[in-house]
Amino acid sequence: MNRVIFLVDGFNLYHSTRDIALYCQGLRVKWLNIFALCKSYLYMTGKGATLEHIYYFTAYAYHLNDPGVIQRHRDYVRCLESTGITLKFGRFKPKDINCPHCKKQITRYEEKETDVAIGAKLFEILQENECDTVVIMTGDTDLAPAIRAAKRLFPNKTILFAFPFRRKNDELAQIAPRSFRMHKDSYRRHQFPNPVVLPDGTQIYKPSTW
Repeated sequence: MNRVIFLVDGFNLYHSTRDIALYCQGLRVKWLNIFALCKSYLYMTGKGATLEHIYYFTAYAYHLNDPGVIQRHRDYVRCLESTGITLKFGRFKPKDINCPHCKKQITRYEEKETDVAIGAKLFEILQENECDTVVIMTGDTDLAPAIRAAKRLFPNKTILFAFPFRRKNDELAQIAPRSFRMHKDSYRRHQFPNPVVLPDGTQIYKPSTW
């Protein structure tokens, strides 16, 4: 048996859906059924693969002061949770920078804790022997040191990356040679129905811009 757990970098995946819209004639795929998407890639992890669990890492962008953005995100989170995915939340942190154009100091917000949270969860599930294979859905090189350490400390476990659209990273691919790229058609094929009906009967509709 090959027990597989997916760790999904929500923002890396989200920005890949925006790239699909940009580079693929406006194709809209944000209404993504991540459970179905991950399950469709099980065959890439080897024979006898079974999906044990999916962890999805994200954060609410309260700093945008746009209730609509937050509500759409909350609704999408409820859809993901209805499929059995576990949500892990980080936060956005303000950072003052000097604008090279206007020469003034401005505040930008950076999503924090996702890389650390993914790395911590990776070591937790390996230490607890919860799986045989971990698939990390991201193209973020900040995870490279954690992956190197995990491969050294747990040589009998398989760690690989599922690179979101236009997120393939050569450094990560060298660390985990069995990694693979996700095609835009996979996003298109694995969309939620509209509406999503939650277990309590609540109906959640796809946002018109998604």
